[in-house]
Amino acid sequence: MSPRDEIPNLRGQDGEGSVQVHQPEDAKIEGAKVFAVYGKGGIGKSTTSSNLSAAFSMHGKRVLQIGCDPKHDSTFTLTGSLVPTVIDILKDVDFHSEELRPEDFIFDGFNGVKCVEAGGPPAGTGCGGYVVGQTVKLLKQHHLLEDTDVVIFDVLGDVVCGGFAAPLQHADRALIVTANDFDSIYAMNRIIAAVQAKSSNYKVRLAGCVANRSRETDEVDRYCETVGFNRIAHMPDLDAIRRSRLKKKTLFEMPDDEEIVQVRKEYMRLAETLWNGTEPLAPAPLPDRDIFELLGFD
Repeated sequence: MSPRDEIPNLRGQDGEGSVQVHQPEDAKIEGAKVFAVYGKGGIGKSTTSSNLSAAFSMHGKRVLQIGCDPKHDSTFTLTGSLVPTVIDILKDVDFHSEELRPEDFIFDGFNGVKCVEAGGPPAGTGCGGYVVGQTVKLLKQHHLLEDTDVVIFDVLGDVVCGGFAAPLQHADRALIVTANDFDSIYAMNRIIAAVQAKSSNYKVRLAGCVANRSRETDEVDRYCETVGFNRIAHMPDLDAIRRSRLKKKTLFEMPDDEEIVQVRKEYMRLAETLWNGTEPLAPAPLPDRDIFELLGFD
């Protein structure tokens, strides 16, 4: 028998040639609006997610943020500490989830935001998609999603495995954090292609992008105009944002200087935009050569 005889036919599953473990119907998040935040590594997804969670809470929404990175620092500025991860807590009880209490893995953050760090397996030993699935399963078992208005998944960057895709099985909208440079926009183009592939089987659709730590937005806007995408927020490159993370605080806890007040307003506006609903976007990602021709050369 040829080794290829054991390779399953993968066509039609979340895009051509894709493998993804599907969540059962009873594992789906219901009742809350669910957002998944994507972007290249180091672009500021956790800062964006945490301040967006804070903004939703300032609008009176009941918010849950789920960090999906082994670094488990997504909720750092909300809680002021690195909280234990779901995967580590499960290991402590030999994966007998019935032994866990909600307070073992869910933590209170700024203005009542509920915080969970899914964590991840050691490098090279497993898939982050399993961890995300177990986290949602735990939350449902303890009825912790029933009193939630907004769920934000902060997704690790630069991966193409189930850890990247798992939040898309739950999300209503995917939000991409980018910057006004070639590498960030190149990564955004690949993320758009991945989300588009998943949207053939899941309800998730693209909401738009946030230009983060960027003085200008001309390159982001040029790309968006070319592919049919939208920039829905702009967070400037301010040292105050970096300082807030060093102080383990969201921007809503920082001194009321003029720059910080303006960025808070932008987060409040972004939260309101997402809550009110965005048009489902279906941009056409560019082939690699076309990205270089658009942005990579003079």
